[in-house]
Amino acid sequence: MKRVADLLYRWTGMIFGENKRYYIERRIGERMRTQGQIAPGAYLDFASGHLAEREALINAFTINETYFYREDHQLAALSREILPELIKTKRPGDLVRIWSMPCSTGEEPYSIAIWLLENWPLVDAYNIEIVGSDIDTAAMDQARAGFYASRSLARLPETVLRTYFEPERNHRRKIIDDLRESIRFLPANLVDRSTLASFGTFDVILCRNLLIYFDDASRLLAAANLFDLMNPGGFLCLGHSESMNRISDRFTLARLQDAIVYRRP
Repeated sequence: MKRVADLLYRWTGMIFGENKRYYIERRIGERMRTQGQIAPGAYLDFASGHLAEREALINAFTINETYFYREDHQLAALSREILPELIKTKRPGDLVRIWSMPCSTGEEPYSIAIWLLENWPLVDAYNIEIVGSDIDTAAMDQARAGFYASRSLARLPETVLRTYFEPERNHRRKIIDDLRESIRFLPANLVDRSTLASFGTFDVILCRNLLIYFDDASRLLAAANLFDLMNPGGFLCLGHSESMNRISDRFTLARLQDAIVYRRP
C-alpha cells in the first residue's frame, strides 16, 4: 500500500492515504491481472521500468467526473468580463490562448468553445486557441474521439445539441468535426515541468478540482508552473472549493460579477 502511494505521489503529485486502501488494491489488482502478474512487488517493479504500464497505472487512478457546462458561472465570467478585459491589449485577429487542465474526457474544453460561439459576439474577431490537457492519456483519447452519452450532455440546451453534435447513435452523440478538430489535446503533468516545456503561455487557464488532490508541496509546485504558463495579466480559474491565496501570494485575487478568479500581475 505505502509503496503504491509513494509511487503515485512521485509520478503525479496526488495523495492516496490509508482511507483509499480498498480503491488502491482494486486498481492495482486490475492492472496485475492485465499483465499476468501475481506478486505486487514484481508488478510495481515492472510498472516502474516500463513507461506504457506506468501510464496505464496512472490512468487507472485518475478521476474523470465531468460534464458539459460544469461550473458555468465561470464560463459566463469568461465571456462577460475576462475576455473583454484581455482584448483591451489585443487587436482583432490576435491570438487568445485558453488552457483547460485537467480536461478529462474533453467536456470542459468543448464547453468553452461552444459557450464562446453562443455567448461572445467577438469570437470570430480573434484567433481563439483552446488546448486541453490531462495526465490520463486514455481520457484524452476519448476527448479526441468526441463521443458523449446523455449524462455528459444533460445540461446543454436542445438548440446547442442540434448545432454542435451529430444525431444520437447507440445512445451517444458526437461533437461535429469542425468543433472537434478545433481543440488541441496535449498530455501534461502539472507537477512535472518537463511535460510542459513546449506549451508556451496562456491568457486564460482553467485548472479546476485538481489541486484538492495534492499536498502542500505539490500545490506549491503546481502553482509555480501555472504562474509561469500565464501571460502577464492572464486569468486563472480554480474549482469552487480551491483557493490560490492559501498556496501562493504571486497571484492577485479578482472578484468578478460571476466568479472569483486569480490573475498574474
